[in-house]
Amino acid sequence: MKRNVISRRNFLQSFGFAAGAFFVPHYLPESQANAAGSNGDLPNIVYILADDMGYGDLACQNPQSKIPTPNLDKLASEGIRFTDAHSPSAVCTPTRYAILTGQYCWRTRLKRSVLWPWDKPLIEADRLTVGKLLKAHGYDTACIGKWHLGWDWPTTDGREPFGIGKTNVKNSGSNVDFTKPIANGPTTRGFDYYFGTAVPNFPPYCFIENEKTVGIPAGHKPGKMFGAPGPMLQDWKLEEILPGLERKAVEYIDAKGGRLHYDTFRQIRKNPFFLYVPLTAPHTPIAPAPQFRGKSKAGAYGDFVCQVDHVVGRIMDALQRNSFTGNTLVIFTSDNGSPGRDGTNMSGKTNSVRRFGHNPSYIYRGIKADAWDGGHRVPFIARWPGHITPGSVSDETICHVDLLATCAALLRYKLPANAGEDSYDILPALIGRKLDNPIRQATIHHSINGMFAIRDGKWKLILGRGSGGWSGRGRPEDPPVQLYDMSIDASERTNVCNEHPDIVERLTKLLQQYKAQGYSRPITYIRN
Repeated sequence: MKRNVISRRNFLQSFGFAAGAFFVPHYLPESQANAAGSNGDLPNIVYILADDMGYGDLACQNPQSKIPTPNLDKLASEGIRFTDAHSPSAVCTPTRYAILTGQYCWRTRLKRSVLWPWDKPLIEADRLTVGKLLKAHGYDTACIGKWHLGWDWPTTDGREPFGIGKTNVKNSGSNVDFTKPIANGPTTRGFDYYFGTAVPNFPPYCFIENEKTVGIPAGHKPGKMFGAPGPMLQDWKLEEILPGLERKAVEYIDAKGGRLHYDTFRQIRKNPFFLYVPLTAPHTPIAPAPQFRGKSKAGAYGDFVCQVDHVVGRIMDALQRNSFTGNTLVIFTSDNGSPGRDGTNMSGKTNSVRRFGHNPSYIYRGIKADAWDGGHRVPFIARWPGHITPGSVSDETICHVDLLATCAALLRYKLPANAGEDSYDILPALIGRKLDNPIRQATIHHSINGMFAIRDGKWKLILGRGSGGWSGRGRPEDPPVQLYDMSIDASERTNVCNEHPDIVERLTKLLQQYKAQGYSRPITYIRN
């Protein structure tokens, strides 16, 4: 199949790269700088993104957790755990956009909510992504998991896919032509290789590899099966999605290590690699494989979290047996908070998992979709042997949108003004460097319905009632403006906006400034 491919030289010129120059920030200790100072020694990067996993699901950070997470606990003991890490949005599509682009998604056409079945690509074709940046510096790149950032689906009649943007259309996708390549997906946004699903509860119900579906989904999802109506591959089973992603991620690492020959990975074994693994769990459909049922004390939801932990363990094992552990930066996090569904009929009511005595939000108020911290404060663990101190804990405020600037810092590359507009380099916090000032000036939070909040140091301002709609409308005493001192009220229970009108005014103006100017990091930003 013929593909439109921009030459590496033209790509480097278009984004201002200095070809062949591989640098690391000089704030790294000399031994670490030497280790990352050439193309051959740049660290592999594995970024694992759970879907709807709460801060309080991990046993290592919630003493009351009813879910065993031995692999994640081990990862934390070998690296650093952040207690104040946030997703850029309280729902999934906007977070995924921000992770890959370094820009808050509310600056795009998607001002609220998420993409729906058959929606068009959200990442602009000319936008710099983490994958494009790393590819231009010699990395092989792969995305294995849930994309949820849109494609251009081919159709038999040249029209838009039937039912585009809707979840309840009986004949959804009936005119999609699965014999043709799917345009403008992951392999055009910085990834050499892709394998995964659009969304596990959206059509088409099949795996997608690069630009084609794996098989032709000629059937139709049964009405009693969880998910929106649409085309389905024969014998498709929701319980087999996560194991399929696990298997492919492990195969990719084994191929990079020379243990497996797999031409379709489009990879060069000697190159460093960036493996982005956006998992589909514990998001609905809550479908733990049989061997994980009953592994937790938090119902099917807890069992599904156990399975996520197992996947992380398998990926760590693959890195170890291929001798990649020593020079691989591994990051584990979640795309937003948990809605707390117990798994009844592969879903359940929000907060229903609490009947087991388990709270995925831990001490934080709210759940997925909310502007309160339960919607976006997430687990964040990083391991990089020899660079990150084992068993360390940081209370630095960080955000997923920071990945692009952090990768640029590893490469000693200065981001142009039209890329990574909201991304900060968090490498100093990762490696435990003593900081005189916070890395981020301020962090913007965003709910499912477009509500804004802004966090600056200990102060958090919510311009709304806090709830995204799933956890209710808040308490009657919660006014449309809320201010919390997070240093003494992390659970956001005491609104102090009346006591600090000057803080409300300052943060409101700062948020307005960020929105109006189109960026939130200093455009000349590069850490010296």
